[in-house]
Amino acid sequence: IWPESESFKDVGMRPVPAHWKGACEIGTGFTKSHCNKKVVGARVFYHGYEAAIGRINEQKEYKSPRDQDGHGTHTAATVGGSPVHGANLLGYANGTARGMAPGTRIAAYKVCWIGGCFSSDIVSAIDKAVADGVNVLSISLGGGVSSYYRDSLSVAAFGAMERGVFVSCSAGNSGPDPASLTNVSPWITTVGASTMDRDFPSDVKLGNGKKIIGVSLYKGKNVLSIEKQYPLVYMGSNSSRVDPRSMCLEGTLDPKVVSGKIVICDRGLSPRVQKGNVVRSAGGVGMILTNTEANGEELVADSHLLPAVAIGEKEGKELKSYVLSSKTATAALAFKGTILGIKPSPVVAAFSSRGPNFLSLEILKPDLVAPGVNILAAWSEAIGPSGLKIDNRRVKFNIVSGTSMSCPHVSGVAALVKSRHPEWSPAAIKSALMTTSYVLDNTKKTLRDSSTAKPSSPYDHGAGHIDPIRALDPGLVYDIVPQDYFEFLCTQNLTPTQLKVFAKYSNRSCRHSLASSGDLNYPAISSVFTQKTTTSFPSPVILHRIVTNVGPPDSKYHVVVSPFKGASIKVEPETLNFTRKHQKLSYKITFKPKVRQTSPEFGSLVWKDGFHTVRSPIVITWLPPPM
Repeated sequence: IWPESESFKDVGMRPVPAHWKGACEIGTGFTKSHCNKKVVGARVFYHGYEAAIGRINEQKEYKSPRDQDGHGTHTAATVGGSPVHGANLLGYANGTARGMAPGTRIAAYKVCWIGGCFSSDIVSAIDKAVADGVNVLSISLGGGVSSYYRDSLSVAAFGAMERGVFVSCSAGNSGPDPASLTNVSPWITTVGASTMDRDFPSDVKLGNGKKIIGVSLYKGKNVLSIEKQYPLVYMGSNSSRVDPRSMCLEGTLDPKVVSGKIVICDRGLSPRVQKGNVVRSAGGVGMILTNTEANGEELVADSHLLPAVAIGEKEGKELKSYVLSSKTATAALAFKGTILGIKPSPVVAAFSSRGPNFLSLEILKPDLVAPGVNILAAWSEAIGPSGLKIDNRRVKFNIVSGTSMSCPHVSGVAALVKSRHPEWSPAAIKSALMTTSYVLDNTKKTLRDSSTAKPSSPYDHGAGHIDPIRALDPGLVYDIVPQDYFEFLCTQNLTPTQLKVFAKYSNRSCRHSLASSGDLNYPAISSVFTQKTTTSFPSPVILHRIVTNVGPPDSKYHVVVSPFKGASIKVEPETLNFTRKHQKLSYKITFKPKVRQTSPEFGSLVWKDGFHTVRSPIVITWLPPPM
């Protein structure tokens, strides 16, 4: 973290609790005085990194908790930053910046270095954080997923969950490809990204009179004259062949061709802000960044080093067609600042990684989505807002996008729920977040998918978009104890040696209490129909759930299930009568196949008591018979 940030001031905070065991480790540019009643711990982990890469060069990076990348400062401030009035990035998004849980305390555990983040350091940091006494772990990183037991972050998170620590992780930025998720273990809360109702519009005015609306965070002295048209150039062609010049990759632009012109660059292969720097270095006066099919119409704003506007794929194609068919094509760029009230919003980000969870179809992932596009939060003053070394600008706040930004939103809300209900388990908190999330945007329509502009599905948004206020009073929760998670692992065909990875200290063993992996008491419900042969029909699937009453003692809930084409669904019982708080009642769901479906079907199961709406997404998948 960058400890001098106003987001980490401890104004009005009470003394640090006596049970806290964390420490402030000193190092380059970091002393014990950089901790306070808000930042109560700061540690570094580098033994794994140095064993693999060699000694950290302290001339190039801080061998201390100090952040020179910006990522850690931004995510920490999003979780629990103190209110900062007049926060903005170069005038954009001006207002009061505040973490989701501004009263929470922050401990930073630095595990990433210039050469990357090593599993041994990540595991060490999680173990130390749990021993120090954290309540919530916000982990905005992740790697490839090949199995539960090979994923060191998953194994470490299992240990944290056993000790009552809530763990939330980023879903990944590999969308919109299906099955692109990381951090899919059921004991982790997996967070995708969505937009907010705030944007930073910019206009592209073409010489033919057409106007294209894009976005930008550019702010500089050399803003192009709004009235003046500049020549346009695109180094690609109409063919499907990929030309490195069309992507404005390093060393591909000829200054003789682009000097004094606005250059059109396609997204892909290199960072967006780096493309702008390539254009600038070649003498270009501006850039229009066009989305490709992978990004669709989603617009992510960047703090470019030259006047630059990002536009969607459809208008990008029209723009390139105009340039390639006219030798006198021109454009002017205009930057409009900040606007609020964007509709529709929220929208699922195109980059947000998608389900299904290919390790276990019975566990729906991601779990939910939260704001992750164009998020304003504190920033390290060791690096410019573009993240490029050449960027000499220094800012106290930056606007960044990614599931790294959505994860701490959920971590902060989890901290709020934990402070309201300190006795709740990580699973109960996760259940509250999931069953109270919403699936309708501010136009009262299903959340849309930015990559297709069509309605999104639970493979995109999980249970829905986080709703902080409703999460504090969910009515019912689906609780899961550590042994239940272990029983889930027992259904995953792991060997005794592989299972032992999760039972190293707890001496757990398989009791085979789950009839199937789908019987884990998860807040989302996933039914998988398996055909044994091409001519046979799948057997019915029966799943079980247990809900705990955390609302009024006398509560009566009735169930509402959405209809499905491929199956009939029966819930028994259809009403749940609670007579006391914390009472547990079970119900059974029977999925009876009717008509074979070639793609997954989505719906929901909702328990209602007239005040609370406890919603679980349902996914029904038909697996083809084995070859």
